Amino acid sequence: MNRGEVRRAGLVAIGSLMLLGLIGCLNATSLKATSLKATNVNPAIATPQPTQPQPIAMQKAQTVDPKLVTANTSFGFKLFSELLKHDRGKNVFVSPSSVAIALAMAYNGASGETQRQMAKTLELQGMSLNALNQGNANLKALLEHPDSGVQLAIANSLWARQGVPFKPTFMQHNQQFYGAQVTELDFAAPDATATINNWVKEKTRGKISQIVNGLKPDDIMFLINAIYFKGNWTTAFEKSDTTNKPFYLANDRPKSHPMMAQTGSYKYYENDQFQAVSLPYGKQKVSMYIFLPKPSSNLSSFAKTLTAENWQQWMGRFRKQPGSVQVPRFKLEYDVELKKVLSALGMPIAFDASKATFDELSTVSTKIDQVKHKTFVDVNEEGTEAAAATSVGIVATSMPMNEPFQLVVDRPFFCAIRDNQTGTVLFMGAIVDPK
Repeated sequence: MNRGEVRRAGLVAIGSLMLLGLIGCLNATSLKATSLKATNVNPAIATPQPTQPQPIAMQKAQTVDPKLVTANTSFGFKLFSELLKHDRGKNVFVSPSSVAIALAMAYNGASGETQRQMAKTLELQGMSLNALNQGNANLKALLEHPDSGVQLAIANSLWARQGVPFKPTFMQHNQQFYGAQVTELDFAAPDATATINNWVKEKTRGKISQIVNGLKPDDIMFLINAIYFKGNWTTAFEKSDTTNKPFYLANDRPKSHPMMAQTGSYKYYENDQFQAVSLPYGKQKVSMYIFLPKPSSNLSSFAKTLTAENWQQWMGRFRKQPGSVQVPRFKLEYDVELKKVLSALGMPIAFDASKATFDELSTVSTKIDQVKHKTFVDVNEEGTEAAAATSVGIVATSMPMNEPFQLVVDRPFFCAIRDNQTGTVLFMGAIVDPK
């Protein structure tokens, strides 16, 4: 069988592209929970806030609860798998960490069956609310200090409609553990939507300019997470070595595309399904992991094996090895509404006006109306820049090889950006067409 036939057999079933990555936002100073000044603050919303509150829970973070990392990883791969079903044949780029954080903020207001379904979907079984909150506070503090070659920041905000009675404990938890900037806003004001979107644009350094399309009469709250990541490769790719070469699409049709090339020593793993390499940023606390399915397989088949259990096994099998890599330069944006996806993953009640129970959020009956997610990624010779924003809208009701390897990423592949210090997967995805 010639090369084209092998590639055709391995790639014809590939129907989706996905890139998952997860984190970042501004510098540590901008991530302190600052409060926008608002007029006519409703005392029912929260206790008076200092201008620059510094949550104690986030100042003394030393370790991360492994249960939380395991839960986030499991949720991330479930989310990734479900999105592949919904966006077959398309580029997909998501930050499961951003989604998990935004939903964790909303989880603080849930009770009863709504809380149980959310806990199951987020893989939080066995974790108390306090453990979840403290775990996220510690994780945020550690992730935001990777090393000198990486910028990684997380910002959270809570936008509350003026005049609606919210539970003080709910507001305080989001401030204390998530560093959320809490703002009471006149949702009827002409500039209300722009105010929220400008916050997102600032926290993602202009990469995501809009997450809220408009405000409806029944909207009462938006919980938003914004992530920004920028990392320089530990060893940059020489621009002079980048050349146009064929990249084979899912139908085995070649397209000319800029391919970056490099030779060196890398953490590498290969089995009968795929080749995989770790490309580190900065001082190697964060890396991009690229998984290229073998010609006898394809991205769709590989995606079916993407579970938290397999991921942990694979991470333990990477070994230093000399070799060469060719990686496509790519840049893309992605946005998705996650209501159907999250319902399919097991939390439909949260979106059901007749069944949702968020008693700990407000004395008014509420439900989650939307979970919007937007991302951006740019991979080039210098490194990677990525951003994500998630808005939760609440409405009233193998064995190591010794020989040098050669990895030519010239067909659909999977990649992920992982914090090697905590094991947190920041971004992950499947790339079918590096446009």
